[in-house]
This record gives sequence, structure tokens and C-alpha cells, in this order.
Amino acid sequence: MNINNKAISVLLVDDDEINNFISIKLIKKALLNTEIMACLNGKYAIEQLSDIQRKDPNKLPDYILLDINMPIMNGWEFLDEYKRLNLDPLGKSKIYIISSSVFSNDINKARSYPLVKDFISKPLNVEKIKELFEVAAEN
Repeated sequence: MNINNKAISVLLVDDDEINNFISIKLIKKALLNTEIMACLNGKYAIEQLSDIQRKDPNKLPDYILLDINMPIMNGWEFLDEYKRLNLDPLGKSKIYIISSSVFSNDINKARSYPLVKDFISKPLNVEKIKELFEVAAEN
């Protein structure tokens, strides 16, 4: 998967710091060569992505793992703003909703966004992460 030994970059957008800590550990265990940045809300993530887009669009993350329920800017608002600002016109970043929500309306809403590749239920584990990145690598 890491052809050229290029690190896989991941942006984790989740307001739960403990969850982020665990997710980062699991991703690093599942994928050896990763660069992970965490943002605690969608607004901060949009600011970071806007900055990257301005400086070097090639450095946009390969994957964005996005929680739904966050303060300041939730996952849905993030997706709307991400699209409105056209932050990734070439579609480099693959966006996955990662949520503890079990509501079918959240799952269906996530799948209604063309930007969203899939909905993954928390908690994450090494198997889910490997499956996520293997499936994503094929797309």
C-alpha cells in the first residue's frame, strides 16, 4: 500500500481527546508509515485544511476521519463548508464518518454526501482500521 514509502496522512476530526489518543495508537499499529493530525472540531479542521490548500495542495491528507457530534462545527457543517470552499478540487482526501451514532438517519445522511466514502461505527479497532485503509486503497 505504501508504494514509494510515502507516509499515509490522516486527519482525525473528533472532539474526544481520549478517543483521538486511542485512534492514533490504533492507526499507527495498523499502518506503520502514517502522519496523523487531530483537530477537536470541524472549524479548526477547516482552518487547517484551508491553510494546507493555500500553501501546498499536495499535502492535503489522504484520509479524513470525521466525527459527527462536535461543538463549534459538527461533522455535517464541516462537510458543507468543505464542499463550499472547494478545499480539495482534485479529490485527494477520502472522507469517512467515524461515529458512535447508531441512528439509521445519521448513517443514511452520511451516505447521501458524495464526499463521504463510508460510515464506520466507533469504537475503532485494528481490524476496522486495516479494512478501512485496504478498501480505501482500492478506490
